[in-house]
Amino acid sequence: MNGTQRKNITVGKQVSVVQKQHQRSGQLTEGVVARILTNSANHPHGIKVKLEDGTVGRVKTIHE
Repeated sequence: MNGTQRKNITVGKQVSVVQKQHQRSGQLTEGVVARILTNSANHPHGIKVKLEDGTVGRVKTIHE
């Protein structure tokens, strides 16, 4: 599942995000969603979230 729809993402879900400084390389960071930062229903580059470890990035994949 991709991370462009806000309705697909809930606090506590395991996701992979790309951080701002890794957008060119596409390096992903895995973690658990602590907070959803994007207010709109969708975003073409992914919904911005804060992970439990404090990392902020845009969701690329949601792990089931």
